Parts: sequence; structure tokens; C-alpha cells
Amino acid sequence: MTEPLEGKPAEGTPPAKPAAPPAAPKPAKPAAKSKGAEEKPPHLLMRRRLIWGCIWGYLGVNFFMFLRFFFPRALFEPKTVFSIGSPADFTIGVVDTKFQKDYRIWVVRTPSRLFVIYARCTHLGCTPDWKESERKFKCPCHGSGYDNEGVNFEGPAPRPMDRATVSLDATGQIVVDTGKLYVQEKGVRDEFDNPGAYLAV
Repeated sequence: MTEPLEGKPAEGTPPAKPAAPPAAPKPAKPAAKSKGAEEKPPHLLMRRRLIWGCIWGYLGVNFFMFLRFFFPRALFEPKTVFSIGSPADFTIGVVDTKFQKDYRIWVVRTPSRLFVIYARCTHLGCTPDWKESERKFKCPCHGSGYDNEGVNFEGPAPRPMDRATVSLDATGQIVVDTGKLYVQEKGVRDEFDNPGAYLAV
């Protein structure tokens, strides 16, 4: 029997499949970044917070300005009509200053009249002070002087201080109205003797 030749496959034997090429090595995965490498420098975080703070602050201010339109600013002024008591509450020859702070008036009573002086200098509108020791009103702004009835006698004031309207109500209380003032101007008009400028007492 004849032996098969070396290097040749035997008859009836399928040829051997060529060997598969070796697989290419997989690329190595990049190493995961450490937690410390992900954190940003502190100065960058501080800058970001500052920027956001400015943005929110700007938006907040504009929001409050928007809301301010719904709450209009009101100016509260003292009442122009008010009661100050009865004529018996005031002493003859005494300038009563207790209503100056709240109503800007002085109450003066003479032997025959009671009237109310509006505490406003006729020069530039300052509020004079009553000097009891000198028995006169003195304006602290430019030195105008008025006697105990509010008549000017020194300084730049051009005329006496105005007088408020006074009347008696049904209970005998004095009612003052500073919304209507009586004026005295030398050679022009004299309203100090008009009804309402004083009360006969």
C-alpha cells in the first residue's frame, strides 16, 4: 500500500482553514479623573458667585421699584381746622406757644381780643422763636423781629405775621382755621380787624 506523501493532505480530507489573525488589542480606557482634578480653583468659584450675586441684586432692585408703583407716596400734613380749647384757657398778656410744634401757631390774648398768629416769618417763611425774656418773636434765619402781637419792627420782614381764622363752636370751644389767613400790609390792606381775624373776649 502506498503511503501518502508528506505535506499533502490525504485524499477525501477537507483542506484545513487558515488560522485567524490575532485580535487587535483594545485601547486602554483613560483613567478616571480624580475628584480633586474636577474641582475648579477657588477664585473662579468666587468670581461666579459674585457675578450671580450682582445679577440677582439688579433683578431684585428692579422688582422692588416695580412694586413701588402700586404704593404711591402720600404726604400727610397737619389738619388746618382744629380746636384749641376755650377762651378761659388763655391768660391775658401771655403768648401761648404749646400749639407751635403741632399746628405752627401762637395764641395771644389781650384785654379785649384773642387772636392766633401763624408762625411764619413774612420775609422768607422761617419759623420765628418767642423770646419771653425780650417779649418778642425773633426769626433765626435773618434776624427779623416782631412784638408780642406779631407786628414787625426790626429786620428784613416786610409786614406783620399773618393771623389765622378763629371762631367759637356750639360748645364754646375755639376753632382755628389756618387754611384762611388774614394779612396786614401797610398802605395796601389791613385785615386784622375783619370778622374772623379775632374773637372779642
